[in-house]
Amino acid sequence: MGGDGGKKVFTLAEISEHNNAKDCWLLIDGKVYNVTKFLEDHPGGDEVLVSATGKDATDDFEDVGHSTSARAMMDEFYVGDIDSSTIPARMKYTPPKQPHYNPDKTSEFVIKLLQFLLPLVILGVAFGIRYYTKSA
Repeated sequence: MGGDGGKKVFTLAEISEHNNAKDCWLLIDGKVYNVTKFLEDHPGGDEVLVSATGKDATDDFEDVGHSTSARAMMDEFYVGDIDSSTIPARMKYTPPKQPHYNPDKTSEFVIKLLQFLLPLVILGVAFGIRYYTKSA
């Protein structure tokens, strides 16, 4: 890609090579961060960051519930983006626009389905009764 001004795109294999305290890269939200300089300042300790290397660390990052100031700080460690075709499907990050599977939502889905199907069943029964009573 022409010019040095563009963002770099890395493969998961390239990112995975930066997996120790002297050279630590993280993949969060499809973006690549070189957090080596931040390791000793990370409030959660450096082991947490090093253990999140070589994979999509988005869920780990979100589960901890980082503050807006933490998110703002990330900009200075941003080095480029992931080539999403190099992420195995089971690891691929799905944006929060699609609701995460939630067992509580299943019952909501069943209720909605019933609300849709029940009138059809009643209609079907009503037509069936009319049909049989007419032909009798």
